[in-house]
Amino acid sequence: MTARIIDGKAVAKKLRAEYHGRLEHLVAEHGLTPGLAVILVGSNPASRLYVNNKVKACAEVGIRSERIEMPVDVAEDLVLAEIDRLNADPTVHGILVQLPLPPHIEIRRVLERISITKDVDGFHLYNVGSLLAGSTIFPPCTPYGVQKLLEHENVQIAGRNVVVVGASNIVGKPVAMMLMAQDATVAICHKMTRDLAMFTLMADILVVAAGVPNLIVPQMVRTGAVVIDVGINRLTDGRVVGDVDFEGVRKKASLITPVPGGVGPMTITMLLYNTLRSAERTVGIGDPTEALLSA
Repeated sequence: MTARIIDGKAVAKKLRAEYHGRLEHLVAEHGLTPGLAVILVGSNPASRLYVNNKVKACAEVGIRSERIEMPVDVAEDLVLAEIDRLNADPTVHGILVQLPLPPHIEIRRVLERISITKDVDGFHLYNVGSLLAGSTIFPPCTPYGVQKLLEHENVQIAGRNVVVVGASNIVGKPVAMMLMAQDATVAICHKMTRDLAMFTLMADILVVAAGVPNLIVPQMVRTGAVVIDVGINRLTDGRVVGDVDFEGVRKKASLITPVPGGVGPMTITMLLYNTLRSAERTVGIGDPTEALLSA
């Protein structure tokens, strides 16, 4: 068996074309252009690259973007004041604070200052906590991208065994909650899990987001499993790899995502979607109180 590769770039391109069409309708019928504001604190090269990619993606689908750059030693109160300004700006429908932040700034305080109606990254405590109830205003972008990839490939989730390797608040826990809401049986593993292979071998769907290169090798994967690799690791030789031994595991899996080119393009795509939906909600398109997990 050789797994079919899930082309995240192709899926993202298809979805972005759909969103562009919806955006054109929003502009034509309501005169409203969705706006995304991104706050970048400091000059971390990786963060700057991520912000540039998000701004570029916004331009691709027609979303207006605003980049706010602040020095690395900026006072926390000034960051909070900028968020307050953006919360009050009706032309801004999504607010994103690029992480990580400098040590003197409390991340949770910053994220919870963002209005829940503009929290398009899905990191506000309200949105994260609402996942436990199977609904949220804005699903976190990377887990949402994982879900959309599975939907695109018509992977049955209800009744399947799902194992998530990695228990972060950004990926592991949210993706587990989202798939559990679709009636999957979910196990969450992490760095303290003993006999990791005992769990991964039970997985019909294996989602790996541990940040450890080649953590998952072929003998840890059930034949025919669907493998979603969320890991992004840069090796000393400059290569970017995931958490899964791609060449080895693809010989046992039925579907597998590559790194790069798998989940990564979907993360930004779902950010665009959340921003679009935020704008649509302001003019009454869709139920303003709806949960968006099945959108």
